Amino acid sequence: MTRSSNDMRSAVLTAHPSTPNGDVRSLEVRLRVEEPDILVFRYSLVADMSRVRVPQSGGSGRADALWKHTCFEAFVAAGDAPGYHEFNFSPSLGWAIYRFSAYREGMSSAEIGRAPEISVRRSDDGLVLESAVRLRDLVDLPDVRQLRIALAAVIEDNDGRLSYWGLRHPPGKPDFHHPNGFALELALS
Repeated sequence: MTRSSNDMRSAVLTAHPSTPNGDVRSLEVRLRVEEPDILVFRYSLVADMSRVRVPQSGGSGRADALWKHTCFEAFVAAGDAPGYHEFNFSPSLGWAIYRFSAYREGMSSAEIGRAPEISVRRSDDGLVLESAVRLRDLVDLPDVRQLRIALAAVIEDNDGRLSYWGLRHPPGKPDFHHPNGFALELALS
C-alpha cells in the first residue's frame, strides 16, 4: 500500500492462489478521504473484457448476493473494534452494506442515511468503478477516527467461474472477512 501526496492510497489486489484468472492483467484500488468522513474507492480492472462477465447497468439500489458475480468490495472496521462493515459495489450500480458484530457473526443490513454514490466506466480492456460512502451516514460509524480496511473483488469469467482478489489472503480458502485481510490502516482527520 502506498500513500500519494494528495492523501490517496493505492493497492494492487492479487488473485487467491486457488482461483487464478489469466484474463485479468491487473486490479488496482485507490482509496482517498474527502472531507473528514467520505471514503472514495476507485477500482480499476484491466482485463480482456470479452472474457469477463460483468453485470449490466441497472437501477442503483440496495441488492443482496452481489458477490455471486463480478463485484468490488471493502471491509471497514473502526479501530480495534471486533465489528466491521462490508461494502459491496456492483457494475450494475447495485450496492449492499452489511454490519457484522465480529468475524462472520451478527450479520445485518447496515442502517444508512444515504446510498453510496457509484459510477462505472467500461471499455474493451477494462472497467473502472468508483464509489463514495459517507461514514457519518452509517449509524454506528459517525465519529470514527481510525479505520482498518480490507479491499477485495470477485471477478466472474464467461464460464461462470469466480476468482477472488484481495489485498491480503489468509491461508486456506478465500475469506475476505478474515482479520488478517484488514491490512490497511487509515486515520481520518
